[in-house]
Amino acid sequence: MPSNLLETETEELFREALADQAGEVYLVDPSARVLRALVALGADAELPTVNVVADNRLLKDVMGDFLVAGDAADLVADGILTLRELDEDVDNTLLVAEDALYAVVTATDTVGALAAAEDDFLGDAYETYAALWERSESFNLRTPPLSRVRETMEEQIGEAVRDDFDTVLASLDAARGDGDGLDEVTISLLVAAKNEALLYDISKWGEDVGIASKATFSRTKTRLEDMGIIGTEKVPIDVGRPRLRLKFAEGPLAEADSESLADTAQSVIN
Repeated sequence: MPSNLLETETEELFREALADQAGEVYLVDPSARVLRALVALGADAELPTVNVVADNRLLKDVMGDFLVAGDAADLVADGILTLRELDEDVDNTLLVAEDALYAVVTATDTVGALAAAEDDFLGDAYETYAALWERSESFNLRTPPLSRVRETMEEQIGEAVRDDFDTVLASLDAARGDGDGLDEVTISLLVAAKNEALLYDISKWGEDVGIASKATFSRTKTRLEDMGIIGTEKVPIDVGRPRLRLKFAEGPLAEADSESLADTAQSVIN
């Protein structure tokens, strides 16, 4: 019989609540904090299939962070996570399994899962929210899986660039590009400039893997160039126009290592 749970970390609450679940589970109307914690746990631990039904605006906001969206895309690709849009009112944030039902309640320093114990109610609730998930529209997660981003970057741009990319991501709490961390295009261009890769190569890779279009990479490059962060030099090729090699302009970024690259860039950009 499920019992009430109380933890200081939402990830640990999910770890405990999902530990013995083998069938599909439904997470209904989560908060941003709850959804981020579920994705973070899924990137670190084995989970049953979790079907999320959440408000469209909340999904867009949470998945606007490349770090969260990339991990979520991996879970979706592996069949561990589904994301659907909630278009009707639900009274509580619920975690619903075949033999367990929790109302998830968050506070400033703690998070709790209040368990229901009546067997008939558990069965009815599971059928109700499984049906809710079935009739809900799928959320279009545009971000590619982070594992594929890393793999293709190493294959097409180089291991050193991929290593720097990973180091920069690890140094960030978020990657949104709206003042809360750098966005994925800016990060890609910065690590390309650190390794003096070609703009053509990084932008073609970014478009092929699904991060952004070549035009977006070009616009972002121009913005960073106008800010005095990166520079370019022409590289002749056998046929066609010369291509541009990215590099850091003179300044603090030219001396920054991978661990401090994000903080240094944000201090210049902001």
